[in-house]
Amino acid sequence: MLHETNRSLPIRLVTLLAGLFVYGLGVALTVHAGIGIAPWDVLAQGISVQTGLSFGVATVAVSILVLVCWIPLKVKPGFGTVANALLVGLFADFWLMILPDLTAYWQQLAVFMLGVVVVAIATGLYISSRLGSGPRDGLMQGTANTLDKPFWIVRTAFEGSVLTIGWLMGGQVREGTLIFAVTIGYLVQISLKAFKIPKG
Repeated sequence: MLHETNRSLPIRLVTLLAGLFVYGLGVALTVHAGIGIAPWDVLAQGISVQTGLSFGVATVAVSILVLVCWIPLKVKPGFGTVANALLVGLFADFWLMILPDLTAYWQQLAVFMLGVVVVAIATGLYISSRLGSGPRDGLMQGTANTLDKPFWIVRTAFEGSVLTIGWLMGGQVREGTLIFAVTIGYLVQISLKAFKIPKG
């Protein structure tokens, strides 16, 4: 069993990196569309507006701060958690540099919806590597466990807070933010089933 696990590790690493690369594309598509973004991305965008950092670097900064917040929760991040924190933002910056300009609202909407679908697919892909959860999900789950509160309450509190802070800092909250909130959970469940990942 140990030999089998070790032998599969290179494949899991490739799966993880591919998932994060595609995740960066999904995030970049939603940002590039310009009609609103996911709550945590609103925070990163707000930091970018206030500091002049690129969106991707601001995303990495938020992820590192989130990982620091894991410490009092006594939750140990996996390799995939750290890779997620360090790479997704950089991959997003890469994609943002090469995506073509959008000239019509229907293009913005189409690109945004494509981005949401890509994020969902990428989530299933990198979770299938089983090398650690994303830093934000890990923080929210760890907080829920520590406080003995339902996950949905903790998630709502966290995402509502970062959305508000990000918006006050200049992050974009529009119809895309609502579309993302309403659709991402369902799409991720489809992705998890496609990659044969059982529900938590």
